[in-house]
Amino acid sequence: MQQSSSQKRPWLAALLGVLAVGFGHFYIRRWRRALGWLLATVSVTTLFVDPAALEAFATFSAVDPMALAPTAFVAVLSVVDAYVLAQAQNAAARMTPDENGELTHCPHCGKELDDDLEFCQWCTTPLDEFQGGQQIDDRDSP
Repeated sequence: MQQSSSQKRPWLAALLGVLAVGFGHFYIRRWRRALGWLLATVSVTTLFVDPAALEAFATFSAVDPMALAPTAFVAVLSVVDAYVLAQAQNAAARMTPDENGELTHCPHCGKELDDDLEFCQWCTTPLDEFQGGQQIDDRDSP
């Protein structure tokens, strides 16, 4: 199964976010959000973390983990945000029809569709109810 260029791996966005604040957002091409998380981390660290604790951490000396908790909290929120954004971006890409106006992924379960079938082979949802990524309401048709 080939992954399109718009689909991003949420686990990879989270892993990159763990390695450095903002890297997960760079991976999913959310440049301003990455910069925002980086600025938030620096701001919280400057305002709430004792410089002695930062120095001890930088020199690999013993440091109280609670002294670095504000920075760690913001970093964890950044990782969660990158993961959730990657999932949302993938969901939006699955619901977008291709250039021919046909769905490439099932609107119900999100799995890749077989072009030859008129239903999803994974969840058996009939695809004739969906047109251009939108569900057709039978009450509105003449």
